[in-house]
Amino acid sequence: MAQLWGGRFTKETDRLVYQFNASIYFDRRFFEEDIEGSIAHVVMLEKQGILTEEEKNQIVKGLTGIREDVKAGTLEITEKYEDIHSFVEANLIQRIGEAGKKLHTGRSRNDQVALDMKLYTRAEVVHVAEGLESLLHTLLSIMENNLETYMPGFTHLQKAQPVTLAHHIGAYFEMFKRDSLRLKDIYVRMNYCPLGAGALAGTTYPLDRVYTASLLGFEGPTSNSMDSVADRDYVIEFLAALSTVMMHLSRFCEEIILWNSNEYRFVEIDDAYATGSSIMPQKKNPDIAELIRGKTGRVYGALVSILTTMKGLPLAYNKDMQEDKELTFDAIDTVKGCLALFDGMLKTMKFHTQVMAQSAVNGFTNATDAADYLVGKGVPFRDAHGIIGRLVLYCIEKNTSIEALSLEELKGISPVFENDIYDAVSLQACVEKRLTFGAPGPEAMREVTGRNREFLEHSWLHEKNIGKWFPC
Repeated sequence: MAQLWGGRFTKETDRLVYQFNASIYFDRRFFEEDIEGSIAHVVMLEKQGILTEEEKNQIVKGLTGIREDVKAGTLEITEKYEDIHSFVEANLIQRIGEAGKKLHTGRSRNDQVALDMKLYTRAEVVHVAEGLESLLHTLLSIMENNLETYMPGFTHLQKAQPVTLAHHIGAYFEMFKRDSLRLKDIYVRMNYCPLGAGALAGTTYPLDRVYTASLLGFEGPTSNSMDSVADRDYVIEFLAALSTVMMHLSRFCEEIILWNSNEYRFVEIDDAYATGSSIMPQKKNPDIAELIRGKTGRVYGALVSILTTMKGLPLAYNKDMQEDKELTFDAIDTVKGCLALFDGMLKTMKFHTQVMAQSAVNGFTNATDAADYLVGKGVPFRDAHGIIGRLVLYCIEKNTSIEALSLEELKGISPVFENDIYDAVSLQACVEKRLTFGAPGPEAMREVTGRNREFLEHSWLHEKNIGKWFPC
């Protein structure tokens, strides 16, 4: 059992205790971050005169070799090591000898693991944001191509008023845009380096924490050594943001599942993103949408888990905090996979635009506009509301729509109706009259899509140094 401690102990750790305590099973995931942090640390130690240039060069060469061998598959990270830190240090010492024993100078496993987790999480914030950006491009493309694709808008799952497919998709663009901006906020807030905090109280070595932070692409060092090793707020924030992403994906998936049903027929999911039935040959199931909807609870669980773990911990580091990793890793993998699959499904999905438009007609989505028409003729709104209610009831009994009625039939409900009612309640007129910013009218939507295009062209992911740090 390779471990970084033991001098104070007189007997071996029980095997079950060792296995229960070990984190190598999951923290092997950030071996590259551990090596990056170690290289930055020794470069700083040499700058401060704590290591010689020769020692630094030996250690950097050894660490780089370990990283290359692990990536090539010629060096295996095995469970004989307690954690990724002991794996790296033990192999370094084996390769370069005495100089390797100086790697840990001025450093604790507490600030080391805090750094590794922060480096890993920071990179994953960028990767998730990249997945969101790809999805936003797909959504914007659908919007730009469907400014005059009419469909019913819903409240309570009841047809309410006519909108366009661009407007409906635009609602999700806004949700995922906010998700992206939340990730930016997290990136900025978490981008401070804990290395140099030691176990909890800093160190007596003359470390240059500002220099180390700059090597690793951080804004600067963290300001309190106890908080540095005890902070997992950024993990909680990230999991909260991931949960919100999944909530938005799940809502969209729920609509796609409905739209894909025989009753709606608004969309057809591409064969590549659907499955069949083992017994019913006619079935084409929206399994990807259903699985994404289902996996949302999995990500919520990770958030609740870390909140529960952290809620009762006194300062500073406690071993409970080791539980921040497995579920976080799983949540990140889940969200990245769901974003990629959803984006692919959406890119290949076929919209049945004529079915959508006919559904808006059949659902009396122009009833509000018919009432407004009467108001424009001098009828008080409350009276107009009642007249149109009777008109809708008449249409239901006749199994027809408002615009399909003859003028004689309309006048039988109210003598105020004239021939201009037909232009007033057409789907095109109902949508085009809604010109306020944020409404579904095509001119209003063109302004919105222009702003959306500008948002993507000036994405925070394109800002200087985002996702770029020490080139070790």
